[in-house]
Amino acid sequence: MRLLKAKQVAEKTSMSMPHIRRMARDGSFPKPMKISENRTAWLEEEVDAWISECVREHRSAI
Repeated sequence: MRLLKAKQVAEKTSMSMPHIRRMARDGSFPKPMKISENRTAWLEEEVDAWISECVREHRSAI
C-alpha cells in the first residue's frame, strides 16, 4: 500500500485540494487518514478505485 500526499492526490485527479477536501467531507471522495499529528494522506488504492468508478460511470453514460 502506498500513501499519497495532498499534492499527489490533486495531480492524480486533476482537482484542486479544496475541492478534494470538500468531497471527502461530504463522502463523495475517499477520506484521508491521519498519519501523524500534523499530516494526513490518502491510500492510493482508494483514490485509484474512485477514479475507476468515475471512468465506469462516464462510459456507461455514453
